Amino acid sequence: MVAEDAALSDFKRLFSRALAAAPGRLHMAAHSHHLWPDATYDAQVEAWEDAARLADRKWDKALGEVWPAAQGLVARELGLPSPQSVVFAPNTHSLLVALVSAVEGRPVRVLASDGEFHSFRRQAARWAETGAVALELVAAEPFATFPQRFAARARSGGFDLIFVSQVFFRTGAVFEDVWALAELSRPQGPWLVVDGYHGFRAVPTDLAAVADRCFYLAGGYKYAMAGEGAAFLHAPPGFAPRPAVSGWYAEFGELEGPAGGVGYARDATRFLGSTFDPSGLYRFVAAGRMLEREGLTTAAIAAHVAALQEGLVARIAAGAAGRLAEAELLNPLDGRPHARFLAFRHPEAQAWKAALMAAEVVTDVRDDVLRVGLSLYHEAADLERFCAACRAL
Repeated sequence: MVAEDAALSDFKRLFSRALAAAPGRLHMAAHSHHLWPDATYDAQVEAWEDAARLADRKWDKALGEVWPAAQGLVARELGLPSPQSVVFAPNTHSLLVALVSAVEGRPVRVLASDGEFHSFRRQAARWAETGAVALELVAAEPFATFPQRFAARARSGGFDLIFVSQVFFRTGAVFEDVWALAELSRPQGPWLVVDGYHGFRAVPTDLAAVADRCFYLAGGYKYAMAGEGAAFLHAPPGFAPRPAVSGWYAEFGELEGPAGGVGYARDATRFLGSTFDPSGLYRFVAAGRMLEREGLTTAAIAAHVAALQEGLVARIAAGAAGRLAEAELLNPLDGRPHARFLAFRHPEAQAWKAALMAAEVVTDVRDDVLRVGLSLYHEAADLERFCAACRAL
């Protein structure tokens, strides 16, 4: 584990532009809108210059060079047997809609938890209202029994889609046993879809053993440090071959389908939509290459963050953060894989978040849970400043 010493500040150099842009701000929400590293600035400029220089031919580079580079980064991070199983989209919602559209028959029978992120929660609820989806939800809390309860319902059968988070966005609970559900997944159904947005580049994840049976949904907005516009789906071969929601980009490549009918690519590009802004992929590749160049694996970053989390929790317990000690830490540090944020439950969480924001200390809140996210651009001095701001509430 990385010690809390001056060496930690070395990582701040990777984010010098974002930190200098708001020197009075203390950004403690790296789990939400992660600050962009300097490498992404150069990538954004490159995307603009390519569009100006290449015009229509920019797609030759975007799809011929940047896209496969981004696929390779995801495949290496997740231990995928082939980068061709990875498809990108502007956001996870569009990928979710395309994926559900590939289920034959209605209503689509879906099992999920009641703790899924808003992209799924809202869309699934609306589908249920229209009768397009028959939705069954398993209570995410108490989480101590959730893995057993969810697995039991999944194994009871009768579902087309099993959708669940690797790391829950509100509480930070890590569903370590989620991969065991892949044994239920079949091309004819059910399909296991894991929301990995709070897991990708946050919790070391190796899909090698389940990549042929499990969908994985994540993106660049959070721990991949690339911002919006670079969501992705790992789609196992043979699953969901013909999404009903389909853009014309899905016609590229080698197609298969009924004679005279709509053809689809054999690889994950079968989920493609239409024209998109490729700059997110430029940033995704630049951030990923920066991490590889610096030797910053997910395990190494997780160790860095774990040291900071331990330091912060100890300070809070000692009273250094004032009334924050009254909050319940929903995801305690127990030595197991941990989310990249700490989730503090308290009736005044909303007011605390607002007061901290007024003091230029950025956290975020979900209902009665204050979330504090740490990353490479934090060090011990930031913990002291955060605690001082909490004491002043």
